[in-house]
Amino acid sequence: MRPTMKLGDFLAAYLKKTGVDHLFGIPGDLVIKLFLNFGKRRGLKIVTFSHEPGVGFAADGYARSTGRLGVVCVTYGAGGHNMVNPVAGSFSEKVPILVVSGGPGEEERKLGVLIHHQAKEIESQYHIYRELTCAARIVSRPETAAEEIDEVVRRIWQERRPGYLEIRRDQVDLPIPVPRSIREWDGRLSMPASDPRKVREAALETARRFNTAKAPVLIVGIEIQRFAMTKEVVALAERMGAAVLTNVLAKGAFPMDHPLSMGVYVGPLSHREIQRRVHRKADLVISLGTLLTDVDLGIHSPQIPREKSIWAIENRVNISFHAYNDVHITDFIRALLRCPLKNRRERVQYYDNLPPRPKSLDRPITISDVLWEANRFLEKRTDFMAVTESGDALFAGIDLKVSGGGVYLAQGYYASMGFAVPGALGAQIGTGLRPLVLCGDGGFQMTGSEIAQAPRYGLNPIVILLNNGGWGIFRPIAERKDLLSIPDWRYAELARLWGGVGIVVKTASELPAALEKAASSPSFVIIEVRIQPNDISPMSRKYIEAAAHRSTPTQREN
Repeated sequence: MRPTMKLGDFLAAYLKKTGVDHLFGIPGDLVIKLFLNFGKRRGLKIVTFSHEPGVGFAADGYARSTGRLGVVCVTYGAGGHNMVNPVAGSFSEKVPILVVSGGPGEEERKLGVLIHHQAKEIESQYHIYRELTCAARIVSRPETAAEEIDEVVRRIWQERRPGYLEIRRDQVDLPIPVPRSIREWDGRLSMPASDPRKVREAALETARRFNTAKAPVLIVGIEIQRFAMTKEVVALAERMGAAVLTNVLAKGAFPMDHPLSMGVYVGPLSHREIQRRVHRKADLVISLGTLLTDVDLGIHSPQIPREKSIWAIENRVNISFHAYNDVHITDFIRALLRCPLKNRRERVQYYDNLPPRPKSLDRPITISDVLWEANRFLEKRTDFMAVTESGDALFAGIDLKVSGGGVYLAQGYYASMGFAVPGALGAQIGTGLRPLVLCGDGGFQMTGSEIAQAPRYGLNPIVILLNNGGWGIFRPIAERKDLLSIPDWRYAELARLWGGVGIVVKTASELPAALEKAASSPSFVIIEVRIQPNDISPMSRKYIEAAAHRSTPTQREN
């Protein structure tokens, strides 16, 4: 970095300094100068897709899987507004994404006329992103541009949520001063400072409560994954020796094949043995980094009484009715590791929701068959990750098991359809792991065609496409099934046309060979699994029944 730089060159150099090596984007007229500036040969790899939602989901998948900053570059208005839904998902699920948008130039703003791509006001896009990010700036003052960019990126990193920068298209080549503090900075982004006295007290009180408890249990939440604390939490769990659960959003934040892993806690929809362990047996529940969402709680109010809970999230720790602020979860966990902890040596069994598998495989395939076979396929395959789409695939994914502490990705709370395929592409770019994607036909028809980009970047995901001819998760509660129908694409044939391999599976006996063929293929593969229209996963049935019960009007007594 130099004392004076062009704004566009500074932004590229700044991102490189923080460790960014990929940028996802789509060119457009109001961002073209900045976009091409990013593309200069300086080690920043540019990844383009067909549509902004695909770009946004890919950057999200990249950031989720690597723990690094995901960066997106799009044009003003038509591009930025297309990015709103992916960014909303990243915000709600705490994924660090930087959205860089072009914007109208200074002279255009003074004309007093509508600028093409403009919606209501010339700054409407900025106001929208203020609602969806932890920090948003229109960079308009050259003398403070470097500090504004630095402030937004640091906020993104500290909060693990998206941020927004709008760069006016006539200022990309504008010289800006670069403060000495930024020039001499080593590029490392720091976390918020904790109060060491409060950290120590919170850790000691937690240790005392744990050591006197008879049947403590640990629930691992999404912040463990976002703040890259899985290694420390595994060490903590092994020191404690008690059963460990994750919730839906955090599935994969703790190794699923670890001896202490018991499965996924979904409130009253959990496996009956998990419910018994948490609701009846546990006299202390330590919850690390969990968000209280309706999905994770099984569409129910919290089932864990506050008097027997310890809950650490972001910058606070609540120990029953004691609250410690200014205690970041990373510092709290490290302090807890330094405390004396009684090892419980609990013998733990992992539980899923799958029914016993029928012996005969010469029959129409079911979603349970897909899950049984996918788990067999993933067992001991440490070079794979699992990615699941929203809808029935999301709930089915609760029963997927990735071995070796492997990566598992899903929008477990925001649950936007269309995440899985582009998210998997971004994740493979970031990690090199080959994705096994579980996706319904409804979600695939939204963004699945982005898989045609895979050959350009040497990517080869395997997509298990659950084709039931519509939005099947709603069929059990819909009187008019025709409202849930979608066109029956020839998915396997499309895979071949797009440069991959397509396989059709109709019976349970055909899936093992299809997966083995896919594993040996160097290209991407779509395995089109023909599911019966009314077949849904075991967990989806539980959710639908719970949701139907919650939506039934309460009858007043006369």
